[in-house]
Amino acid sequence: MKLIALISFVNLAVSVLPVLVFLATLVFLDSYKLVRFRAIALALGVGCLAGGVSFLLNNGVHAAAGLEDVFYRRYGAPIIEELIKSLYLIYLIRMKRVGFMVDAAVFGFAIGAGFALVENAYYVERLQEANLLVWIIRGFGTAIMHGGATAILGIIFKNVSDRAASTTAGAFVPGFVIAVLLHSFYNHFFFGPVISTFLIIVLLPAVMIVVFQRSEVSLRQWLRVGFDSDQELLETLTSGNLMETPVGTYLQSLQTRFNPIVVVDMICYLRIHVELSIEAKGILLMRQSGFELPPDPTVAEKFAELRSLARNIGQTGKLALLPFLHTSDRELWQLHMLKVQ
Repeated sequence: MKLIALISFVNLAVSVLPVLVFLATLVFLDSYKLVRFRAIALALGVGCLAGGVSFLLNNGVHAAAGLEDVFYRRYGAPIIEELIKSLYLIYLIRMKRVGFMVDAAVFGFAIGAGFALVENAYYVERLQEANLLVWIIRGFGTAIMHGGATAILGIIFKNVSDRAASTTAGAFVPGFVIAVLLHSFYNHFFFGPVISTFLIIVLLPAVMIVVFQRSEVSLRQWLRVGFDSDQELLETLTSGNLMETPVGTYLQSLQTRFNPIVVVDMICYLRIHVELSIEAKGILLMRQSGFELPPDPTVAEKFAELRSLARNIGQTGKLALLPFLHTSDRELWQLHMLKVQ
């Protein structure tokens, strides 16, 4: 019994360690550390849950459709599994929790890795007589394919949604189709399991390297431009001659539509929003230089004050501030990042 347990443990380790090492490598390569450890752990857990849900759905759909095992594995399972794996990723992107493509890649791969953990654990228990080569293929091929397919889905979804400024179904479809095609192609084993595994471990890292490089260039450019504009706006707001500036002239014109007290609250809201934006960008710049700053104890108070001011000025007041408020996905993402420090 001890020998059987040891063999099962070795098989499980071989089948899951590669995907976990790959995930750790992605996190290491991210010099800005955009995705925190607890967020990755949560994505792994969601992936495990997705693996269990997909298992139940696959069994039900397969039985109801009466399709042959091979046909269903190639064409049915990829659709259900990629859809289930993508649900949490869709939520993160729609809720502005993903700022850049590299975030989407890390979250997507973590979800796929969790899925692979459950799937491989099931097969280790089910196929106890299988030789070590099977688990090497499942570890370096199937598991990494699951992570890679969901990562690619997230990358494309994020890229398309940024370009279209929309997170509707239309932005999701291209990435989903490509993930399903990749999954289905792998399940065909056109070149045999060993060569298919080799292609996965060669091509996927190349794709990820390109994504990380493009994402870091985009992030550096955004930080450079955004930091300068935020600093300039904050200096204007805190200067003694605000009303002599174009910003002050605009804010002064709002007094014809808003109560003067509300206009004061609008100025305070804008100032705190800019301060938080600058602080978030500063944290990213420090991380890129290898420094990890301790959490700012005043952040919670600033967010509480921001919420209170938002209630005072109302939705119309916030709309009036749109010329100065940065409310793109990346700006909203950085505020969320600061809130969860």
